[in-house]
Amino acid sequence: MNSADLDAAIDESKLKRTEAIIYSKTPEERSNPKLLNPRRKFRIAKGAGLDIAEVNRFIKQFEQSQKMMKQMSGMGKRGRGLFPGMGGGFPGGRKGGFPFR
Repeated sequence: MNSADLDAAIDESKLKRTEAIIYSKTPEERSNPKLLNPRRKFRIAKGAGLDIAEVNRFIKQFEQSQKMMKQMSGMGKRGRGLFPGMGGGFPGGRKGGFPFR
């Protein structure tokens, strides 16, 4: 993907909303998202000039991306390959080296 394609794919308005949400949080809320209760979410939405639903959507998306990153980082530790269920080895059951000698 070249830079022109990347520029076309980025939605500037979504980026501005995300930036407004992040800057409306306190440093403690940025480092620990579990602090976000309904009152804090309301304050963030008001500070960002957005609806609470958009703040909730952003938080949910953030939590999902964190979960996915944890799953991706754990794949190498367990010896599993890129695709779960396929094992970590080569075709034919070999674990190391070139599989077709």
